[in-house]
Amino acid sequence: MLEFRLKQVRMPELPVEERLKTFNEVALGYSEEQALAEASRCLQCTRPLCVEMCPLHVDIPEFIKLVRLGNYGEAAEKIRQKNCMPSVCGRVCPQEVLCAMGCKNTIGDPINIGALERFVADWELETGAAVPEIRPSTGKSVAVVGSGPAGLSVATELAKRGHHVVVFEALHEPGGVLIYGIPEFRLPKKVVKKEIDYVKKLGVEIKTNVIVGKTLTVDDLFDEGFNAVFLGTGAGLPKLLGIPGENLCGVYSLNEFLLRINLMKAGLFPHKSKTPIKVRGRVAILGARGMDAARSALRLGAEEACIFYQRKVVGRTDDIRRGLEEGVKLHSSTKPVRLIGDEKRWVKLVELVKLKPGQPDRTGKPKLIPEPGSEFLYSAETVIIATEHVPNTIAATNTTRNIKIAEKNKTIIVNQETLEAAIGIFAGGDVVSGAASVIKAIEAGKRAAQSINAHISKH
Repeated sequence: MLEFRLKQVRMPELPVEERLKTFNEVALGYSEEQALAEASRCLQCTRPLCVEMCPLHVDIPEFIKLVRLGNYGEAAEKIRQKNCMPSVCGRVCPQEVLCAMGCKNTIGDPINIGALERFVADWELETGAAVPEIRPSTGKSVAVVGSGPAGLSVATELAKRGHHVVVFEALHEPGGVLIYGIPEFRLPKKVVKKEIDYVKKLGVEIKTNVIVGKTLTVDDLFDEGFNAVFLGTGAGLPKLLGIPGENLCGVYSLNEFLLRINLMKAGLFPHKSKTPIKVRGRVAILGARGMDAARSALRLGAEEACIFYQRKVVGRTDDIRRGLEEGVKLHSSTKPVRLIGDEKRWVKLVELVKLKPGQPDRTGKPKLIPEPGSEFLYSAETVIIATEHVPNTIAATNTTRNIKIAEKNKTIIVNQETLEAAIGIFAGGDVVSGAASVIKAIEAGKRAAQSINAHISKH
């Protein structure tokens, strides 16, 4: 019994040999018995650091106590008081560096908060999520540009306050990065769609295939009678490396590669999808953000998938572990120099150089510099460029409103307290912070909703 209480109850997973044959979800979730066993380990701390370290400040001990009592509906309501997408966050939130890091379970491992959140949220979605009480209509309306986690968070909070909310999405399905950027084996699309259905039940209207900044502008939205606009357009544009050979055939940006697979169902081509994707031979992923791409490439038949990066692979600990189990190879302290093609302009080789520590930068961290004579070649028939993403600011630039864009990283400049970018225009999520976690985008959406509510209540 003591050993059981010391150890975290491990979530079941698909066996490795099955994972590579399918895009089905790898982490299978807790059974009721497993959830109750894990919930019983919570010490119900008098000063719960897990709550302090959660960006949304979910009352974690309270919802875990309700799980232990078998009151799953009440546990779900407790989570949704602060988090509008618990089944998503339970799967993709980096709990190990947030709430779980604050778990001071003195008798053993930290509580698997994310797995318990997922159990509760999935139970709720299967049995039907209860719609909270919505305040009477205020007669005010808000346009939300972008249906990713920040936009959906804003929409949820404002709809509950009685405002009419219309979400404008450029793609043909809502969800933003949740739909196009995170593979099915980490976040099933049916889960995202159920969370979006919950948002619609609050009265939120979602219009797809509308590019604000092209189809219509922010000025048009105000002319149509909206009282405020929120820009949550994310960081979906690729930032290329600027090296020779990037325009060769067989070279993808990370976003294009994942979008073709996730949203356009390229993995089902040609039978159930009209979008092709070619993955053949060995695949080189250039950049620290490439774990999802590497794991996807292996599922599409790649002989080998190797990530070349400089300092540290970006990703949740469990997802990096799973990728290594599936055969992803990592090659640190390297930098691509050029891509080399064959006579038909298909990529065939990547030239890289090894890096070594140099002089410290302003933060005291040693700069990585090329090691003379360390160049080497990697044979690859597919290359995926997985560097940082750039915010999409087309909605902010094609307007007469005075919205400022940071010159260096192209993010929208806002008042850090109110998230106001210009009079009546607010922004949040990756378009302000640069590429960050889903839960940080949800938190930004909640803060923006408070500011928008205060703004339109005064006008």
